Amino acid sequence: MTERIFDPDLLSRCISCGFCLPACPTYAATGDEASSPRGRINLMRALQNGDLDPYDPTLTEQASQCLGCRACEPVCPAGVEYGQLLEQWRDHQWKGRRQPLIARALTLVTQLREVFRVMGAARRLPSAVKRKVRRPRSETATPESSLMLGCFEQVLFPSVSRAAQQLVPGLAAPTRQGCCGALHAHNGDTAAGERLARRLGEDLPGTIITTSGGCAAHLASVLGRNRVKEISELLAEQAETDEPPTPAGEVQADGRRARVTLQDSCHLRNGLGIWKQPRLLLGRVADYIELPSAAGCCGAAGTYALLRPRESRRILDAKIREIEAAVVDYVVAVNPGCLRQLQTGLRRARSPVRAVHITELLAQTTDDTRH
Repeated sequence: MTERIFDPDLLSRCISCGFCLPACPTYAATGDEASSPRGRINLMRALQNGDLDPYDPTLTEQASQCLGCRACEPVCPAGVEYGQLLEQWRDHQWKGRRQPLIARALTLVTQLREVFRVMGAARRLPSAVKRKVRRPRSETATPESSLMLGCFEQVLFPSVSRAAQQLVPGLAAPTRQGCCGALHAHNGDTAAGERLARRLGEDLPGTIITTSGGCAAHLASVLGRNRVKEISELLAEQAETDEPPTPAGEVQADGRRARVTLQDSCHLRNGLGIWKQPRLLLGRVADYIELPSAAGCCGAAGTYALLRPRESRRILDAKIREIEAAVVDYVVAVNPGCLRQLQTGLRRARSPVRAVHITELLAQTTDDTRH
């Protein structure tokens, strides 16, 4: 009897129709059927049925080569949940010492919550973040919203949290919060990913507001969609009802209304269906220019840029050329990994375009931003 690696119901949904092929960035780059979602699912079936050795080189390569962007999911007529299948695949392929060393190191570091808390404090997280939050007294009480600070975001981009609190005054953000587990779930340890998400759900009362698209999708899959809101989703809801704080004014560049574009977060768009909201907000404060490949991965893909730098750079370089051709002042990200990737590419190209998080750009239009 063969080992059960995949959920049979998930695996059986694929009807091999091929609608996923044009949406897949690795298939577009290679033209190799094995590098497509359909091809990879056929490999998964062969693994599940015992037709391939568990550590066949093709299995190892394709489990690693996939970006995990989930662009195949919205176009699939059969509703294949490819993201879950990929996580189950990596749970098997990257078990124990077979997990890539970089991924193993990062997943270990992100569990050291005190390290990130101290490093985040050194990077001047806003004072409002440090105040304690009172939990609801009863299940019927209206729960507060809590800002998720994010692991690496606390260290690399603390200004994102400060901007979020400028846009949503009074938004609580307890410092004693850990990793959401997205990194673990995407890198061969879904059990740890789910455990960390549930722990974060206990640490943060009420609705969890996140400034990271990848974290939002993972948290929603574990805690439920009603517990999680991505920041542009929240701000767009407020803008529709004209409730404060709606960003006012406009972003300036060289004395004129700025030209901005957006790089979607793959998991936010493909996993949670959030892509209109950031565009609505940006169009209110600047001249919005749509990138032809805005919905396509930038090559960051969690740890992908570290695990497969050559493929990641090839994707990024094409993205940077497109951004420069759009003649914009800013390219906006809704995910810290994407922001880091875009900043790296623009710096390498010596481009005048600035990559910023959406909260930072929108905060430029608030009265209390400049201090």
